[in-house]
Amino acid sequence: MLIRRETPADTAAVRAVTVVAFARSETLEPMEAALLDRLRAGPAWMPELSMVAIGADGAVIGHVVCSRARVDGEPVVGLGPISVLPAHQRRGVGLALVHAVIGGADALGEPLVALLGSPEYYGRYGFRPSTEYGIAAPDPTWGRFFQVRPLAAYRPSLRGDFVYPQAFDPV
Repeated sequence: MLIRRETPADTAAVRAVTVVAFARSETLEPMEAALLDRLRAGPAWMPELSMVAIGADGAVIGHVVCSRARVDGEPVVGLGPISVLPAHQRRGVGLALVHAVIGGADALGEPLVALLGSPEYYGRYGFRPSTEYGIAAPDPTWGRFFQVRPLAAYRPSLRGDFVYPQAFDPV
């Protein structure tokens, strides 16, 4: 497996992976695919933190994207969606994608990465409930599932409300 930045040639494959990874019987297309389209078309898209996992056959088997979010008006990184083809899940693809994004965001001087997800899964990457850092989730019912991972540029004074980019609003 190879992790690299997404290129324009990957767009269709990335969308296909997202559709399959989030497929539900009750919908023709998962909301994550539409969110990915809105993020890609908007100003919050962070192409330097949109990464793909390439399988042994050269095909895209996973994808992670980050977008520009804010905490109390200060720029931070919002992670997600992250997608892995079902046949490649539980094989370290998601692990490699998250590590790559954390390293990339840190190298870019970002203060933190935030996400909504399983504390048991994301805790192994150093994510902790946002409330431990004085950061309020966009929805208070998310509780411990809204998490942040401070990076080298993090300052404890970075506190307040987390705001996703507008692309998340219709979701």
